[in-house]
Amino acid sequence: VPQISCDVRAGKITNVEFIVKCPPGCQDPRYHVYGTDVYASYSSVCGAAVHSGVLDNSGGKILVRKVAGQSGYKGSYSNGVRSLSLPRWRESFVVSGTCTPWRLGRERNERSRITVFFRFSGCKVDLSFLIDGSSSIGKRRFRMQKQFLTDVAQTLDIGPAGPLMGVVQYGDNPATQFNLKTHMNSQDVKAAIEKISQRGGLSNTGTSISFVTKNFFSKFNGNRGGAPNVAVVMVDGWPTDKVEEASRFARESGINIFFITIEGASENEKQYVLEPNFANKAVCRTNGFYSLTVQNWFSLHKTVQPLVKRVCDTDRLACSKTCLNSADIGFVIDGSSSVGTSNFRTVLQFVANLSREFEISDTDTRIGAMQYTYEQRLEFGFDEYSTKSDVLNAIKRVGYWSGGTSTGAAINYALEQLFKKSKPNKRKLMILITDGRSYDDIRIPAMLAHHKGVITYAIGVAWAAQDELDIIATHPARDHAFFVDEFDNLYKVVPKVIQNICTEFNSQPRN
Repeated sequence: VPQISCDVRAGKITNVEFIVKCPPGCQDPRYHVYGTDVYASYSSVCGAAVHSGVLDNSGGKILVRKVAGQSGYKGSYSNGVRSLSLPRWRESFVVSGTCTPWRLGRERNERSRITVFFRFSGCKVDLSFLIDGSSSIGKRRFRMQKQFLTDVAQTLDIGPAGPLMGVVQYGDNPATQFNLKTHMNSQDVKAAIEKISQRGGLSNTGTSISFVTKNFFSKFNGNRGGAPNVAVVMVDGWPTDKVEEASRFARESGINIFFITIEGASENEKQYVLEPNFANKAVCRTNGFYSLTVQNWFSLHKTVQPLVKRVCDTDRLACSKTCLNSADIGFVIDGSSSVGTSNFRTVLQFVANLSREFEISDTDTRIGAMQYTYEQRLEFGFDEYSTKSDVLNAIKRVGYWSGGTSTGAAINYALEQLFKKSKPNKRKLMILITDGRSYDDIRIPAMLAHHKGVITYAIGVAWAAQDELDIIATHPARDHAFFVDEFDNLYKVVPKVIQNICTEFNSQPRN
């Protein structure tokens, strides 16, 4: 991969698509960038990569793709780089993370007589294809669909260190043809695809997505955990059942949904479609990245390379972020004398029960905890434990402190000692548990937490003051403040807190 300097403009490179390595320091304002997301080719390649978030200021490898010139480019400030506006330019480009292609072989082609295939190295995904086996597709088009799968498998270079692939066929009901651990190379996958016979029936796509969510991506079936989960749904025409709700549940389960629609409904056929614009309702971003429309089956082979590039572009696979795997959660625990040893153990069990609901790792949800009385003590930070079992054991080891109740000082301490070390791309959640009125002011610390973007849940027990809980909690307080009359009832709050965390997460715009 060639290294370029920060001042190299995309227009100086003649390739339509290329990979380069950027040095550190390209955040400097002297390296001019024009546009947002799509950049004028007069821009610094590496400066645009930093602005878009593909790179940080330490540099690295990027994939650059030239696109058509725009009638205007809008400037913005992002990731430490101020891009400028430009009325128009003859050529544009976009940047993304790299999945490095290398030449594999040649095949005859009607036009040029030679087609160059590529395989993608550095691509590690757990991939499920949901293929349409309904009666309406016909035998010839079903064979074309199988050929498409074969081409994808060849391009991906299936293997234990790279992508793994399985296939589910759907008609009236879905069935797994083979799972992720069945075949460990492209040749075996190709042979397995050739043996697939058409099931027939309706095109119950939503049912098949639900089936994949519940059954396919399990450890038993070969899911590796560290690789993104991707489901590519192929639809001939339109589904005969609803897909939106099933797809939403799949996305919340961490599955990246791609839709390939071949020969979609014509104007006079749209009356038969249960969910108009079903593909955009099913995917997590309506920006064209996750949905591909193919005009006819004879053009399907042209989709192989674009699909593989997207599936392998793990920097853009955002659907795997869910309410359960994308936060830094800091527990602020009241250890005052009024709590008592026995009740304190009940509070720790509540903290453990909440933590158990999340997917915990150094790249997923991270857990931290502190205890407070008049003073404050960090029990463990976000970067200390990276497995669920280690976090639960750390919670068990927290010792009861005893003392007064300075909740305002505790919130300030949490902002400085816990959330200051939170990752920029993580949601910040503070869950504060107290059993009494604070001895100090809570208003200013609470306002500071809200200003810093920390979503605060206030859990009050016994003698806790409802007016203080409402001030501490993020607006609206009814969704973020909870009260129970005794410690033994804390367990009842767990599902409510989890539900509200997920409802709030799912209401945030993803586009």
